Amino acid sequence: MADNSGGGGAGLGVIVGALIVVVALIGVFMFSSGNFGASRNVDINVHAPSMPSAPSMPSVPTPK
Repeated sequence: MADNSGGGGAGLGVIVGALIVVVALIGVFMFSSGNFGASRNVDINVHAPSMPSAPSMPSVPTPK
């Protein structure tokens, strides 16, 4: 009888290596937002209403 132990590790290594490459490519694509070499100039203008003026402080007599 033939001894069939071992030999299956190479196929498993190829599968795991391919999965690592696919996950790395997905990560690069997601972190770059799909814009390879594109300009990322964003101009955001927010116009907020002005705050009302605070009441003036009461006058305090100076000590003599």
